[in-house]
Amino acid sequence: MSAVIEIFTDGACRGNPGPGGWGALLRFDGKEKELYGAEAETTNNRMEMLAAISALESLKHNRHLVIITTDSRYVMDGMTKWLPGWKKKNWKTASKQPVKNKDLWQRLDLLAGDLNIEWRWVKGHSGHPENERVDELANIAIDKMLSL
Repeated sequence: MSAVIEIFTDGACRGNPGPGGWGALLRFDGKEKELYGAEAETTNNRMEMLAAISALESLKHNRHLVIITTDSRYVMDGMTKWLPGWKKKNWKTASKQPVKNKDLWQRLDLLAGDLNIEWRWVKGHSGHPENERVDELANIAIDKMLSL
């Protein structure tokens, strides 16, 4: 059985839009790596997406199963349900409106393209240890940015 890369992601925003942060925890072969970042003016959905994008961009190995656990239905449903239809309709929704965050969806789609990814959803703020940690990382990122 091939090794599994586990990724846990979360985004946070203080105001929506407002200052936002994202956090990611990667686990592979008994090692963990934490990533986080922030933007001054953004939305929660963009931060959720940037967490997954940044985690995938940091991968050095692409031959393993990647399990991404997120508390964002927006990210999970976008990647597992909506993306094929958006692409088929030239990045329009079912109601013929432009897809929000198209730039990030395209980045995420490109990164995920050749990977074997399993998407998992977990309820946020429910005591899931890794989800709680990436929420902390997202908020640490915001705090650091705001203290500059």
